[in-house]
Amino acid sequence: MKQIFFEEVSIQNFLSVGNDPVKVQFNCGFNIITGSNKDKEDRRNGVGKSTIADSINFAIFGSTLRELKKELKPDVITDNWKDLVDNKDVDAVVISMTPETKRFPLVMECLEKGKHVFVEKPLAPTIQEADEALQLAKKNNLKLTIGYSRRFDPRYAYMNKALKGGLIGEPVTCLISRHSTRELGMKITGRSNLSPASIAGVHDFDYILWAMQPRMPVRVYSQTSGKLFSKDSDNPDHQWCMITMDDGTTITIGIGWILPPHTPNYVQAFIEIVGTEGTLTIDDSHKDIQLSTIKDGIQYPMSSMPGEQIDHVFAGSMHEEVNHFISAIVFDHPVMISGEEAKLVMQVAQAADMSVELGEPISLPRNDFI
Repeated sequence: MKQIFFEEVSIQNFLSVGNDPVKVQFNCGFNIITGSNKDKEDRRNGVGKSTIADSINFAIFGSTLRELKKELKPDVITDNWKDLVDNKDVDAVVISMTPETKRFPLVMECLEKGKHVFVEKPLAPTIQEADEALQLAKKNNLKLTIGYSRRFDPRYAYMNKALKGGLIGEPVTCLISRHSTRELGMKITGRSNLSPASIAGVHDFDYILWAMQPRMPVRVYSQTSGKLFSKDSDNPDHQWCMITMDDGTTITIGIGWILPPHTPNYVQAFIEIVGTEGTLTIDDSHKDIQLSTIKDGIQYPMSSMPGEQIDHVFAGSMHEEVNHFISAIVFDHPVMISGEEAKLVMQVAQAADMSVELGEPISLPRNDFI
């Protein structure tokens, strides 16, 4: 049996570790990885033990491209993204690496080399850079779209159709609450300094702005709090945003990572739209399938993690959004989520963060966003 001895592990941009590298030294023999919370009453996880263990596992097994090639049988497999960009046989690239702030150079190089691009949010770090990407995609006649997956969820698609079809009359107000568990939040905040609105709320911004079309946002007010994470992080752990549309419709969106560690399936969400003639609601708490056994009691086995394989299909709507992207390329039809729509989402998220900083509502549109 082959044995591997580690003297030191340096971790950077991996799971909960961001740009600042973390070094862990090991002694000869048996080592125990523990984490201490500053507050003994604080029972939450997320201090980094799993990240260290996962990094060691990845160092040993994750880079074995031969095993992945054997399992997945791709035409090309590489651990260098430039190999894909320079490959003339590659027509399109999906960019989903973390941290989120590192994606934009890949977007631009892919577009420069004539590749269609699907990029996970955000489109770019700044509005100016988003414009650069849109202009380059247009110049080279390429598809450029963003991974806002709510639009491809059948439940949200129905709500959009019902709202635009007038089934509840004119919209009056909308409430969206979407919160994930604390350990998931620690991973997210560990790799990025983006606010809850900018890193998670943008999915709901995109969906509700799309569903409310042709209405446009004219005012954004937001507040954050870090009551849970303040002991270990400067990042807020939840954020509430109120958006006022040009017809007076109000939208309130709450986003964060404050749920207890053992919350089923990591995420709970709820959306309600009240109209002049009725209401539309979605219970997105992933409790629609319940498993109860003598051994383990009640469980909710359906995952909220998009893309997770369940038998012969996949959870969530990522499969459909990628299929849509491929179809748009093959049949040359417009992508559902345009760059201009993604820019509007960025502007709303920036307005929310500016409102937090200034403590006052921010009017839209405005031309001073970077």
